[in-house]
Amino acid sequence: MAPEHFPPADLPEIAFLGRSNVGKSSLLNALVGEKAAKVSSTPGRTRAINFFALADQSQRRQLAFADLPGYGYAKISRSISSGWQAFIDPYLATRPTLRLCVCLIDSNVPPQESDRQLLDWLRAAGREFVVAATKIDRLSGNERARNLLALKNGLGVERILPVSGKTGYGLKELWAEIEIVIHVNQ
Repeated sequence: MAPEHFPPADLPEIAFLGRSNVGKSSLLNALVGEKAAKVSSTPGRTRAINFFALADQSQRRQLAFADLPGYGYAKISRSISSGWQAFIDPYLATRPTLRLCVCLIDSNVPPQESDRQLLDWLRAAGREFVVAATKIDRLSGNERARNLLALKNGLGVERILPVSGKTGYGLKELWAEIEIVIHVNQ
């Protein structure tokens, strides 16, 4: 998908980024309340930026979610993954309507270098982002606290939103973050 094939930049956009198998599609579906994004048991199925136009909860504003291909774990050819920079980097760097990048990390996995690199890239590009720790429902209270602290320290962030696409945990807080950037940047 080349940048000239992106939809018109006329709605505020929220991008969802993360390693393959982090639960991007499941979280998107939970946020939207329906199966908009295809959930696969095989990591790396998303190979283009998928855009979803929707009305926000108050029905007074339109916005778009952008589901970006996962990085890291996916079992795909290097020729495909190397071509991603041709459309992902321009999207993240220059898309005028991109309001927030939701960086998804797996709460069950220690901080990864690829996640640190993504956050460093977004900081350097001046992009607003929030880090959301997925699959939080799989952890006990003590594991949750320990893993979130390790992720904060390892990724150099002050705040991580724990979320679960399966149980809905943290979705209200994530929607609140989305609403803030939509209303601030109108």
